[in-house]
Amino acid sequence: MTVLTVITSIFLPLTLIAGWYGMNFANMPELTWRWGYPAVILVSALILIVSLIFFHKKKWL
Repeated sequence: MTVLTVITSIFLPLTLIAGWYGMNFANMPELTWRWGYPAVILVSALILIVSLIFFHKKKWL
C-alpha cells in the first residue's frame, strides 16, 4: 500500500500539469513565451526529483 501511495504522490502533480496543457486554451501566457514549454518540462522534472528525494529520505522507497 505504501508503494502505491508513493507512486500516486509522484505522478499526481505531473498529471495535473499534463491536464492543464491538454486543454485548448488560447490565452495561456506560456504558449506564446519562447521558453514556456522548456520551463514546464523543467518544473515537471524538478517535481519528480524533489519527490523522489523526499520519499527516499523518509525511507518509503
